[in-house]
Amino acid sequence: MAEPRVPGEPSEALELPCGEQVPIGEFDLGMREFDCDCGSTHGVVMDVHPPDRFLPEFLVEVLQEAIETTSAEMPEFGTPHLLGIVLEEFPDQVASHDATEDQDVGFAMLWVTDFDSQKLHELIVELVIELMEHAVSHAEDTTALTEFEQQMHEFDVAEFVDQYRSQRDLSEHDVY
Repeated sequence: MAEPRVPGEPSEALELPCGEQVPIGEFDLGMREFDCDCGSTHGVVMDVHPPDRFLPEFLVEVLQEAIETTSAEMPEFGTPHLLGIVLEEFPDQVASHDATEDQDVGFAMLWVTDFDSQKLHELIVELVIELMEHAVSHAEDTTALTEFEQQMHEFDVAEFVDQYRSQRDLSEHDVY
C-alpha cells in the first residue's frame, strides 16, 4: 500500500546505476536523458514513451503482431518490453522504478540507464535484431535465415540510429 505524502514533499529517490540518488520528481515526461552529478548522461525511458521512439512504426506493428505477451497490464508489445530486454541483458546498468502508486509523476514505469540515449537506442536495435534472428532461426526455411544474416552483416546499427533520430528530429527534450 502506498504511503501518504504531504503535497510538495519530495518524492522517493531512485538509485541510478552510477550510485547517485535522484528524487523521482526530477524526471519529467519529456526527458530522454538526465545529466547526472556523477558527470555522466543517463538515458531515460518511461512507459508512456511509444516504442517507435526506438523502432520504425512498421517494425513495431510487426513485433506487436508476432509477439504474444502474457501480461494483463501490458497486453501489447511495447516500450516496457523493450526495456525488459535491455534490463535482462544489462541488469546492473539499468535502474527501474514502479511509480504506479505515485499520481504526481505522470508515468507508471521509469528506467534510467548507465548509457546515454544514443547508446541505449543502439542497444535496443541490436537486441531486437538478435530477437528477430532467433525467430528466423526457428523457421524451417534455411534460405530465410541465410538471407537475414547476410542483410544484418550489411546493416550498420549506429548509422541506422543516427539516421532514424535525425529523421525524427529527436532532441533530448522531445515529448512523446
